[in-house]
Amino acid sequence: MKLETCAYSGYKIHPGHGKRVIRTDGKVQIFLSAKCQKGSGMKRNPRDVPWTVLYRRKHKKGIHADEGQQKKRIKRTVHATSRPVADMTVEALLAQRNQKPEFRKQQREAAIKAAKEAVRAKKEETKRKAVKMTKAAQQPKVKTAKQPKAPKAQIAVKR
Repeated sequence: MKLETCAYSGYKIHPGHGKRVIRTDGKVQIFLSAKCQKGSGMKRNPRDVPWTVLYRRKHKKGIHADEGQQKKRIKRTVHATSRPVADMTVEALLAQRNQKPEFRKQQREAAIKAAKEAVRAKKEETKRKAVKMTKAAQQPKVKTAKQPKAPKAQIAVKR
């Protein structure tokens, strides 16, 4: 919901209320009521009309009385704190940032070597399992002879 403000009185204008007046120079003025429009038409200064917001501000009436006074300022101090980022402390981040390229290259090579070793170990494990399976398959299985089933007795039925 968009609230407009009256060009003369300074009060809020809710949707569906007020009147828009477009001047010859193209400027749009929105008035709350005919009273505001007539006051503006008579070129009356809203600072001299007691019921307008501008008058109330000028003469410090109601809630506008404490507008001119400065609020008590709170001094905000910034505290530098070091929080871990992605499970890494600030010291660890700085240490990683200050590493030499040679050291990083060695670390990378060591990680690649470890990954290759893990792949080799996995392949060897699968080979061992395959050998065990072939040995188990090579052992002759002793089959027991099936006993022949006795034929069923047939009964003749007349239809």
